[in-house]
Amino acid sequence: MEQPAALRVIARIRSDFTTKFGIPRQSGLVPEQKAVIVFEPEYRDANALRGLAGFSHIWLIWGFSEVHQEGWSPMVKPPRLGGNKRMGVFATRSPFRPNPIGLSSVRLLGIEARPGLGTVLCVAGADLMDGTPIYDIKPYLSFTDSHPDAVDGFAGERYAYALTVEFPEEWLLMIPEEKRAALTASLAQDPRPAYQNNPEARYGFEYAGFDVRFRVRDGVLTVCEVVRL
Repeated sequence: MEQPAALRVIARIRSDFTTKFGIPRQSGLVPEQKAVIVFEPEYRDANALRGLAGFSHIWLIWGFSEVHQEGWSPMVKPPRLGGNKRMGVFATRSPFRPNPIGLSSVRLLGIEARPGLGTVLCVAGADLMDGTPIYDIKPYLSFTDSHPDAVDGFAGERYAYALTVEFPEEWLLMIPEEKRAALTASLAQDPRPAYQNNPEARYGFEYAGFDVRFRVRDGVLTVCEVVRL
């Protein structure tokens, strides 16, 4: 059987999340989170973006670049189900799949020409780690891509779940003002694996050049330290 041609990386995203831990689990959950899509030199042709400014949202097709696996499994353990319940891989958005490809819908904030980078896309609501390779970009079409009567299966059971975030001023003031809302919203999504619920445990993730450390007890996430990296 003829093998398909290898995917080409057309762009990479520049995001405040430099590690996998802490990234929103789905696109759009943290609309405050902003990022920039920078095209590879070969694809820095503004003509390829002609007409895109008329769309409010776009689809990103990208690769789970930090996933390293041999073979595949038909069953996976979704973290949101506690990590102890198996589901079919094609019923999940797990990165551990036959082809480690992700799909995200993001808001297009603008198209800008930047020195040394060519024309870039400014987006919001992305769930991608800094440097993630992007294979394709397509416009989001509300008349075909939106399904108001869709059923979310087991994934919808925890959709409304969120933590209360307590961010002491001494730590909050260390974060640039324009990034505070996105960071707080990301923390509210509970970055911890669902099977970890030790109120004494201390967690942390890198965000916009800071290591943000926190604890969770009784539905309240408290930031206990912020360290500049």
